[in-house]
Amino acid sequence: MLDHAVQAVLSAYPTIHAACRRRPRRGPLRGGRLSDPQAGLLEHLDPVTPIAVGALAQRLRVTPATISLQLSRLVRLRLVTRAPDEADARRVHLRLTEAGSRMRGGRTLLDPDRVRAALTQLATPDRDAVVAGVRLLARAASALPEERAVRRTSARRSRRIPE
Repeated sequence: MLDHAVQAVLSAYPTIHAACRRRPRRGPLRGGRLSDPQAGLLEHLDPVTPIAVGALAQRLRVTPATISLQLSRLVRLRLVTRAPDEADARRVHLRLTEAGSRMRGGRTLLDPDRVRAALTQLATPDRDAVVAGVRLLARAASALPEERAVRRTSARRSRRIPE
């Protein structure tokens, strides 16, 4: 049964992506483009609910130092706000600004209008089932353990002739 479910997801995703993918267009930034890591950070932030830098780093499976430079640029561009935690001044909370929300909306992999059009073709119970299923799969995926990097030997090293 699980293999059938895996096959269903693997075969459905390319169809969804091809039909609903965002077509390239320039974002609303005047100061240049965002890097993929910076845009990825926006995906994890919310304009209402703050998240601590440490919690964001943990979610992304990196150290806080790894994302600090990216966050600094996002703050300078006024896409993200930093605010000290009222209970613990050592902690910093991040929120997406209105401009950050617009930027995030423009950087999604899927075009919201195309996804909306596809969802409107479904009856309400089916639409609710799709949304619940996608959320469940995303939650399960985020709980997966981090993959270990595969160490590769260089071509030069593997071709060395023993002496």
